[in-house]
Amino acid sequence: MKNFFRLSFLMILPLLASCTQSEVVKISGSVQFVGGGNKNKVTVSQSDGFDQIILAETTINPDNTYSLEVVPANPGVVNITCCEEQRVRAWLEDEDMVINFRGIDTAKVRIFNPPYVHIYAGPKNNLLNLSNYSNYQEYQSSIALSQAVYGQPDIPAQAKQALFSQMYEANNKNVRAFNRYLIENNSNLTSCLALLPQLRFETDSSFILDVLAKMEQANPGDTLAKAYLKKLRITQEKKRKMEIGQMAPEFSLTDESGKVVNVRDFIGKVLIIDFWASWCGPCRGEIPSMKKIYADFKDRDDVAFLSISIDSKKADWEKALGEENMEWMQLWAPDSGKELMDKYQFNGIPFIVAIDKEGKIAGKRLRGEAVRKAIEKAL
Repeated sequence: MKNFFRLSFLMILPLLASCTQSEVVKISGSVQFVGGGNKNKVTVSQSDGFDQIILAETTINPDNTYSLEVVPANPGVVNITCCEEQRVRAWLEDEDMVINFRGIDTAKVRIFNPPYVHIYAGPKNNLLNLSNYSNYQEYQSSIALSQAVYGQPDIPAQAKQALFSQMYEANNKNVRAFNRYLIENNSNLTSCLALLPQLRFETDSSFILDVLAKMEQANPGDTLAKAYLKKLRITQEKKRKMEIGQMAPEFSLTDESGKVVNVRDFIGKVLIIDFWASWCGPCRGEIPSMKKIYADFKDRDDVAFLSISIDSKKADWEKALGEENMEWMQLWAPDSGKELMDKYQFNGIPFIVAIDKEGKIAGKRLRGEAVRKAIEKAL
């Protein structure tokens, strides 16, 4: 359940390298329940940070069938969404696909628990089927574990949380092990690249590099593995720059008065940066805690607070500011904060960072009282 708000779960691996082929991929199927308005479409999109770039879209036919074509300029993972309610992760390269959807949710009581969707295609997407089903089962297990643990009346709340966290991590570990097994036995398939991000480079680097070498050998002339490795090295270097003790990545933004604000302006102060957005429930749920901590430090000259919105629309940010009434400095990052997300290496919010008086990373992924402790430690 922790992964529910990790937007990285929905923000799938971007398309990678230039494709040497330009053949058309056909995606077709049927939809059991079709909605009205915009809920009568099937869309193929690519994740780009928090944004979805539409590659193709079609309206579902009166007989509940659909068909669309996509030219995969860049092979990679795409999201195929039906009626705005069902989504499946697929590999777009050279396999035609048949995907049948249930469509809109007709249940009397609607809960967020999307059904598994199968892709009828070739071996590359069959690998995605196995991985998708494993992720689906992990989600179902998490729901069952949550109900079993939190339904116990005689266990203290804190103990329930600790128990669920342990069981969840064990469940997640099993899923990672299964995905590793899939990758190890299908390294000849380029669609393995869709599964690699589910591994942890810190512990699986040798395995990942070995898989990429085998993939390149099995697909002579294909540049996907090489491009993935290049991107992986760049990403690891950016992550290294965000380690504790490293200088915080520099950025400049303009405030409402037109003044340019640079992260280096805060040298000599402990700085808390909160990356958030108006549409992010956990972000707004963090604000009351941040207000309490701010109240305790606002009279100090050596502590500063800064919230940066990655809302795509400035008006949404401004509306949220009026509702939340945060007293510290507020900035809005253009282009949905993509540059900042890349520099500070996060793909889920809230993302709260502590920077010490020298401008170095003192803490990251902070929540609640961990923010206060990071400030006190840096002071």
